[in-house]
Amino acid sequence: MQNEHTSQFDNTSDNDNRLKTLEAEVREAIASGTHIRETVRRLTLEAMNAKHIDLESLQRIITAVMDGVHDGATHQLQHATNQAHAAKSQITEAVAGLDSALAGFAEASKLAVQEVTSQARKFSDTELQRTRSDLESLESLFLDTLHRTGTAAQGVIAEILLDLSQHAKNNGTTVGSQLKETLAIFAQQIAAVGQSQLETGATLAQKTAEFVGKITQGVLSGIKDKSK
Repeated sequence: MQNEHTSQFDNTSDNDNRLKTLEAEVREAIASGTHIRETVRRLTLEAMNAKHIDLESLQRIITAVMDGVHDGATHQLQHATNQAHAAKSQITEAVAGLDSALAGFAEASKLAVQEVTSQARKFSDTELQRTRSDLESLESLFLDTLHRTGTAAQGVIAEILLDLSQHAKNNGTTVGSQLKETLAIFAQQIAAVGQSQLETGATLAQKTAEFVGKITQGVLSGIKDKSK
């Protein structure tokens, strides 16, 4: 039992360190002011490239990214005058990069299901149902974290984040658009229960991680960044 608890503690500590690193790297991306959208997208996808990832893990990743965006933009405003316009551009680019990365994760989940379906195989019903439930909450998780970060912020940063949050709710998100397609594929696979499909040896999480890795490396086209 002691070894088990030690292992769990080590994993938690390791995850915390990775999230702190992610937050710091996003903060640095804001500070650099160049290729923000692409950098945030890549960093987020890399953080999601794990064999075991659930809604709680995604929430912590999204929060770490948004904390990095907030801190980076705040630092910029404190150390330069007349930077409100630049801060808006930087935050908008970073949020678009996060949105695009989440869409990439949703796409990877879809591709994982499509691959095993093409082999007349399927993932376990339990995992399919659980993952579908997580995916159904993904856009709300993104929007809620964006709004919460804006509410906790102050001044210009708060205005920018809350404006982006409202705009995303009114006009939709990249991840929301991709989720419609992904969830339709999940519904088809779940409805196929009872057909002559054998369960695949790999888990959906493992396969999704493989496709996330390919999207991150540019092996697959992935989701294109869109300006909102």
